[in-house]
Amino acid sequence: MHPDSPKPEPLPLSAQTDADLFAVLKAGRVEALGALYDRYSNLVYGLALRVLSNSEEAEDVTQEIFLALWHKDTYNPARGSLSSFLVTMTRSRSIDRLRSRNTKLKFLQRWRRIGTTEGSVANPLEQVSMNERSQFLREALARLPDLERQVLEIAYYEGLSQSEVAKRLNIPLGTVKTRTRQGLLKLRQHLQDFIQ
Repeated sequence: MHPDSPKPEPLPLSAQTDADLFAVLKAGRVEALGALYDRYSNLVYGLALRVLSNSEEAEDVTQEIFLALWHKDTYNPARGSLSSFLVTMTRSRSIDRLRSRNTKLKFLQRWRRIGTTEGSVANPLEQVSMNERSQFLREALARLPDLERQVLEIAYYEGLSQSEVAKRLNIPLGTVKTRTRQGLLKLRQHLQDFIQ
């Protein structure tokens, strides 16, 4: 090539290979993340949705995956394709969320048993123990912020789903989920002695 001839135009990001885009991203050009997102977000979201059956959680996982790709050194192009890496990471994060969801469900089932078995025990010693647990539960609930306590009490004393709680309180479903999650974390700390 003659020294005075113009240099060839670089390929647009959308036409570059995954490895080239990843190198551009690691060099600090954030726009490469947008190109990778455009290329793979449907794959990541679709897989997360299949595993979780919840569009809001699938969106959260999709965001987490691409933020991790940007901020962490988890992907090595020499070890395989980006699409395989994203599928593996998405499956792993989604399964982690399912496990977390199941842990919360088991906690709630134990918590509900503490509250609902009161009065149904024949043995006087067991009755005293249940009454103490039920009292401890009421005290733990009373320590929660009002908005979190309200959502938990409606859901678990009246048996309403989160969607039904959202309609009852006329607030977005996402708000109900956030208050429930925060309230459960605090309640779990207070009730730790009873869920061993």
